[in-house]
Amino acid sequence: MSSTDRLIVFTRYPQPGQAKTRLIPALGAEGAANFQRQMTEHTLRQVQILQSAGISVEIWFASTQSDSQSNGIDRSLMQDWLSSTWVYQAQQGEDLGERLIHAIQAAFDAGMQRVVTIGTDCPDLDAARMQQAFEQLQQADVVLGPATDGGYYLIGLKQPIPQLFTGITWGSASVLQQTIAITEQLGLTVALLDALTDIDRPEDLAVWEAMQQSQKRPRISVVIPVLNEEASIEAVLTALQKFDVEVIVVDGGSGDRTLERAKAIGVNVLQSAAGRAMQMNAGAAVAQGEILLFLHADTQLPDRFVELVQQTLNQPNVIAGAFDLKIAGQQPGLRWIEQGVKWRSRWLQMPYGDQALFLRAKTFQQLGGFAELPIMEDFELVQRLKKLGMIAIAPAEVITSGRRWQRLGVLRTTVINQLVILAYWFKISPRYLTKLYHGVKKK
Repeated sequence: MSSTDRLIVFTRYPQPGQAKTRLIPALGAEGAANFQRQMTEHTLRQVQILQSAGISVEIWFASTQSDSQSNGIDRSLMQDWLSSTWVYQAQQGEDLGERLIHAIQAAFDAGMQRVVTIGTDCPDLDAARMQQAFEQLQQADVVLGPATDGGYYLIGLKQPIPQLFTGITWGSASVLQQTIAITEQLGLTVALLDALTDIDRPEDLAVWEAMQQSQKRPRISVVIPVLNEEASIEAVLTALQKFDVEVIVVDGGSGDRTLERAKAIGVNVLQSAAGRAMQMNAGAAVAQGEILLFLHADTQLPDRFVELVQQTLNQPNVIAGAFDLKIAGQQPGLRWIEQGVKWRSRWLQMPYGDQALFLRAKTFQQLGGFAELPIMEDFELVQRLKKLGMIAIAPAEVITSGRRWQRLGVLRTTVINQLVILAYWFKISPRYLTKLYHGVKKK
């Protein structure tokens, strides 16, 4: 994402009697306000993914007051609710069209080149679709996310076009149609995203309830950080398709066909800042599963991994787990490496990231995720996990690529790995550790 991209989020403070008023007959004033709260928080969890990739985000709030001090009061309420880390702006204008014109114009005045605006009424609007909107603006003049009620849940522009928001019958079933008609009159190109459902009326609540029910099922989310992995990602993702798990691929800026191949298989694909720790944190932030499993892009899971993960975490005092390691290749030295990994993992409770670490999502959140280190992020997380409970090894093997051992040789690779660990214990700079590990690799 570019620093000249901005996402504008339109919402309001969940004030009973003023929030989601069309849902009050079904939920009551308090229930409708609480629903507004849940929907906004749900949307912002997706927005955080784009923000972590460098996109500018502003939350534009509607006033809950009528006096001259309302903006200050509302900003304080929003900060107390959602934290002071977000940038808040007060909506200005008599109707939705005027408010959109003002917010979008302000973004372009601030030097933005692509601006996407969303609301918080659409539970299926995820980070991937928001990202797609910015990508579509590279070719199209306007991007629209059609809502099934005849409106739109997203609009993206690469220049201010106030005509798109003038003369629109807001709240009607013809908003999208009227907007597209204006683009045709102006000779603008339009890209359309998937049609999704906004939750505005009581009959729409079934969409939210279905999502909530699906999230209650015990489920594993497999998070795969990738960077130029076109040679291996397809096989890994294809193998996962037969399991009832959520798969999230997080790309750190691949220059090959990794993204293309992952999207073709149909898994959830995100982009974030480069760095395995940041990529895995980004994937975990949107994961719906009760259990998180972090998988390297060149590693295959065992056939019974779903059952084994659940059984392992259900053991007394177990806080996390991993698998034994098998390295693809016939070099005799690899079998010695595998035995060493088994000993280290079982007796010292020190599995590494290539062994497919897994843990409950609430534990991961409690720990604050991976430390954003350029290297050794798995090692550091394991040290913190050991303070909370046991790290168990499931009775099966993951099969990981032997490409690094084959390229550098078993002895040389092992020596480098041990030097990196030793340097970490002596608190050598992570930047130097990265150079030590990857410097040799690039030769």
